[in-house]
This record gives sequence, structure tokens and C-alpha cells, in this order.
Amino acid sequence: MSRVGRVERTTKETSVVVEIDLDGTGKVDVSTGVGFFDHMLDQLGRHGLFDLTVKTDGDLHIDSHHTIEDTALALGAAFKQALGDKVGIHRFGNCTVPLDESLAQVTVDLSGRPYLVHTEPDNMAPMIGAYDTTMTRHILESFVAQAQIALHVHVPYGRNAHHIVECQFKALARALRHASERDPRAAGILPSTKGAL
Repeated sequence: MSRVGRVERTTKETSVVVEIDLDGTGKVDVSTGVGFFDHMLDQLGRHGLFDLTVKTDGDLHIDSHHTIEDTALALGAAFKQALGDKVGIHRFGNCTVPLDESLAQVTVDLSGRPYLVHTEPDNMAPMIGAYDTTMTRHILESFVAQAQIALHVHVPYGRNAHHIVECQFKALARALRHASERDPRAAGILPSTKGAL
């Protein structure tokens, strides 16, 4: 059974198309107009082994906020769609990823209940190119709201803003990959005592 999600989101501020295949090989084709954000989406697809296509046209003449936010919302909705009924998946995933001096710890529960806990070092550089570093938390908030997952992201230390953000996306990719993969010991079983996720 194919586990593909496709979402189109159009507002007066942006036009977004996202397609994700959870059982892919990490093939990524992304274009949002925000170079560093594209780089992070590339990390998500490649390290998650998700085939990921993202095409966003946004009001970048204002700033990158709407473009990034609406892309994250569409990505979360597509991820939820691709998960389907969640029967036979691991459900939980975690990963710790270093990137030089930075470290990210990510734990995810594909619970059906959106919740985000996010910490990263204070006094980060405010910008990475055209990317506002305060948007990382907002990307995760937007993704979690639409994907309906519980996500804990903790960066206990780091110095370089690029490294701090990138290790979060790499760890998120790996945690999502494990949580969404099929568990061969739980074929046909919904991983919940409630009978619903």
C-alpha cells in the first residue's frame, strides 16, 4: 500500500504544493525561494528517506515568514495524510545528532495529539542568509499542528546558528523515519491501547 501524501495550499500570500512518500529513497526536489529553508527540507527528505517534493511561491517581497509557515503547514498535513491509519508502524522514534559543536535530541510520538516542546541555545545569530532563526520553532509548531504528533526537540548546546538548526532537522528526519516505518513484529496491529491514534 502506497503511503503518499499530497497537499496543495493556496492563500493570498502563498501557493504551496507538497508531496511526500514515506517509503521513498530520499529523493528531494524542493524550491521555496528561501535557500536555507530549502537546505533544511533537503535534510528532512534525505535523512528520513522520504521522497519529498515542495514547490512554494510566496510573498518574499515582504519577508520569508508566510512562505516558510505555509510550507510547514502543508508539509505537516501531507505527512499526516501519508501515515494513513498508522496500523503496523513503530509510532515512537528518537534520534540524537551532532553537527560539529552542536547537538540535537529529538523524540517523536505519532500520537494524533499535537504537542511541541522545543529548546535551543539563547543568543543565536538572528539570521542565516534570508532565514530568520526564530522561524525554526514556528516551523516545528506548524508541522506538529497539522501532522498531529507530539514532538520534543532539545538542543542543549551549540554555537554556530547554521549547525544548531541543521542538526535539529537531521535528528527530526531520523526520528520521523523510525516512528513511521512499519514494524515487522506488529503487522496489522495499531500501536495503541486506546484502539485509535
